[in-house]
Amino acid sequence: MAEGRELENELYEHYRIKVDAGQDLLRIDKFLMDRLPNVTRTKIQNGIKDGFVTVNGGHVKPNYKAHPGDEVIVAFPQPQRDTEIQPENIPLHIIMEDEHLLIVNKPAGMVVHPAHQNWSGTLVNALAYHFRNLPEMEGHDGRPGLVHRIDKHTSGLLVLAKTQPAMSGLAKQFFDHTIERTYLALVWGVPGEGKGTIDVNLGRSLKDRRVTAAFPEGNFGRRAITHYEIVQDLRYVSLVKCNLETGRTHQIRAHMKYLGHPLFSDETYGGNEILKGTIFTKYRQFVQNCFKVMPRQALHAKTLGFEHPITKERIFADSRLPDDFQQVLQKWERYVGKT
Repeated sequence: MAEGRELENELYEHYRIKVDAGQDLLRIDKFLMDRLPNVTRTKIQNGIKDGFVTVNGGHVKPNYKAHPGDEVIVAFPQPQRDTEIQPENIPLHIIMEDEHLLIVNKPAGMVVHPAHQNWSGTLVNALAYHFRNLPEMEGHDGRPGLVHRIDKHTSGLLVLAKTQPAMSGLAKQFFDHTIERTYLALVWGVPGEGKGTIDVNLGRSLKDRRVTAAFPEGNFGRRAITHYEIVQDLRYVSLVKCNLETGRTHQIRAHMKYLGHPLFSDETYGGNEILKGTIFTKYRQFVQNCFKVMPRQALHAKTLGFEHPITKERIFADSRLPDDFQQVLQKWERYVGKT
């Protein structure tokens, strides 16, 4: 009988989060809202009240404020979905590879790791087929080889670790912000300054959990820094180079939205509407045709630069714009050339 009660009361750890050293004091429910994907605020608040959330090993009240260095564990009576990765024979576009790491060029439309609503067909499923025994970062079970990620509909370069020393060395460089990452984005309009830096906190929107929102007053979210420079002024849109100093969820997409220049064809952040230009039918048809060619946000992770974690050699990888991005860019170049 005692064994039965023990099983009934068993909790399964779902998340273990170490609060960043620079985190401002923030109510635990709001803190978890920003950190937990696909978990509603109601579930978080009820979980706190029901004792499913502990901080530093003890239960807390909903008004507890998370402090830097706190260890937060979220556990529920039901286990997580089986995180065993199913190998799938999905081709990989490998840019560079040695015994310690590889750099892949991810196509738009591929999810990086299995998660809610995307349990197969991911980059991790492909890695499980092509490689064995890839290391995992602490607290990131089910994500072998991953040191960072990019969004499903963003194309471009990712570096992956094949050994634990490589994983540790790369993770430290990401933590220290010494990894050089350059993205190309097609945005609506032309930013007033030729180049600049966006240093604005980002966090999950309190209205829509799927969206990352800017919090310029700095009382919520986490610090995010994006450096940008206009590469090509096409009057109605512009090609912008973005360098990430931090790596927050949807960082470039949310920062450019905050700047008033959402990414072209980005449905989540309003870029799938005509935000610049005339009202003439021909123009509308032209833009709609561009949306059809590239029905995803116009964002590509173009380059990666870092120190090889083992050999200490400087590594630099570059990639070409994918066909859909190139076609839309050429369409705008021709359109502007004719007007």
